[in-house]
Amino acid sequence: MLTQQRKQLILDTLHRDGRIIAADLSASLGLSEDTIRRDLRALAARGLLQRVHGGALPASPAVANFAARSQLQMAGKQAIAAAAAAMVQPGQVLFIDGGTTCQQLALRLPHSLQATVVTHSPTIALALVEHPLIEVQLVGGRLFKHSVVAVGAAAIEAIRQVRADLYFMGVTGISATAGLSTGDMEEAHVKRALMAQAAETWVLASAEKLHAASPYVIAACNAATGLVVEPGTREQDVAPLRALGLALLRG
Repeated sequence: MLTQQRKQLILDTLHRDGRIIAADLSASLGLSEDTIRRDLRALAARGLLQRVHGGALPASPAVANFAARSQLQMAGKQAIAAAAAAMVQPGQVLFIDGGTTCQQLALRLPHSLQATVVTHSPTIALALVEHPLIEVQLVGGRLFKHSVVAVGAAAIEAIRQVRADLYFMGVTGISATAGLSTGDMEEAHVKRALMAQAAETWVLASAEKLHAASPYVIAACNAATGLVVEPGTREQDVAPLRALGLALLRG
């Protein structure tokens, strides 16, 4: 089998099964695991998959920059945002992450809501300017322009001074085996700090993030309280996550 044929077969298998197990694929093709791993490295370098221990998962399209992500799955993100906004109770302290789904969430919080929002995202802060009863605490640090969020030691130190009722988390990958992940190491550190200071963490899980992975692990999936997913999400797509004990809220 030619190299290009093998690589296409790997991509077809990944699309069909949602993951690649290198040992199984090498046995079925009669090839060495070294050959399969070499192909996986080449495909990962092209951004076509994400290598994980023992094989590969689909690479998340959500690692694109903020402007590009704004065009992805907008109807689904809006449904997720509406469901998440309905969870918020008056008087609560909220962590709201950066990202396009979280931006939609901020826009859907009622103008009559009295609450405190702590965020490291200038985009989220601006979305709440017209909410007269929401106090906005903007966490500073180095601006990571790709995601329009503050990162670094200063951001983490400020987060550690707050105890929040809810944290609405944005991620780029959600996998029962590979965990919650994102495309930047410093972002992952900030998200872990936010999780540690929140009584509950709810992951905003648009369809393109399910069963996908990115290079930097935030935490195991069961470190979160639950997922907020799109209305049409299939049960088979969330069953492995339910099995880990995650609550599920449909938009």
